[in-house]
Amino acid sequence: MRAETRGVRALTVAPRKPGSLEVTEVADPVPADGELLVEGVAVGVCGTDREIADGEYGSAPPGRDRLVLGHESLGRVRQAPEGSGFSPGDLVVGVVRRPDPVPCGACARGFFDMCRNGRFTERGIKELDGCASELWTVEADYAVGLDGSLEDVGMLLEPTTVVVKAWEQVFAVGERSWFEPETALVTGAGPIGLLAALVGVQRGLDVHVLDRVADGPKPDLVRALGATYHASSVDDVAAKARPDVVIEATGASSVVFDAIAATGTYGVTCLTGVTSAGRRLRVDAGAINRELVLENDAVVGTVNANLSHFHGAAEALAQADLDWLRGIVTRRVPLERAPEAFAAQDGDVKVVVDLTAG
Repeated sequence: MRAETRGVRALTVAPRKPGSLEVTEVADPVPADGELLVEGVAVGVCGTDREIADGEYGSAPPGRDRLVLGHESLGRVRQAPEGSGFSPGDLVVGVVRRPDPVPCGACARGFFDMCRNGRFTERGIKELDGCASELWTVEADYAVGLDGSLEDVGMLLEPTTVVVKAWEQVFAVGERSWFEPETALVTGAGPIGLLAALVGVQRGLDVHVLDRVADGPKPDLVRALGATYHASSVDDVAAKARPDVVIEATGASSVVFDAIAATGTYGVTCLTGVTSAGRRLRVDAGAINRELVLENDAVVGTVNANLSHFHGAAEALAQADLDWLRGIVTRRVPLERAPEAFAAQDGDVKVVVDLTAG
């Protein structure tokens, strides 16, 4: 057993300082009242992590220079307070965002994913340490339990919350009138796109997924869902499928605008990908506006997730085929070599840092 004075290894970064990503030693976490002490199992690496490592944004906890990364968490409970609902050995994921301290009206009602004043905090991103550590703590109220069978893939829970919320938003918008969508187009076959396709199939839709690559694991993963894979253009797919719903998961400017125009009458497009600023694109704004108005179309953006989405994502993963979920995780990197997970390789879908190796 690790000596209490030794500290633990964690993947940390000095926010806003490119090239500062490294595995360092941090103090052993001490759980406060009502908190779980958790042994880190794994964390997923996503575009947000890479942007923080590149110095684009992120902020350390107050009074600190470095931030522990890892918002796509997975761990196993070591200690749990009495009455918490958790026991040692339970598999858990930590919720990423915490409500702002004011709080705004949304945060006060549990919708902290919709915070109005921006004073929220986020683990591994904004002012709170993440979970890319051998040990971490989490408030019992912000921990979500997973079935033990998900030990290999439970770090997919957080990205699944994003698409569970996206689908919730689609139906919230669509149900302003009669709404029984049959066909969906997902643009992008990264982890978010694939998980969006999974939830779409679980909802009974005819799902089409569009990506740039014609081979590798992505087409096989889509087909294994019973969905249809395309490596053509949005226009080509839209002409064939005429989707009622589009989940946009690329963040590529040209794809975003093509996706908005791709739906049939009374279509709903949900944007989940974040587009980099400063990229100029010529678009026919008049045609887009005309189509949105005359067809009663809607476009909605979505980010982050609240507790209800975490629980919904846990249900979605529990219903999914485990071998299919394992197929999304295409590379696992031990903690001591964690910076390697931030360099893209051919065939990558989801890259994971293993916190138990070494």
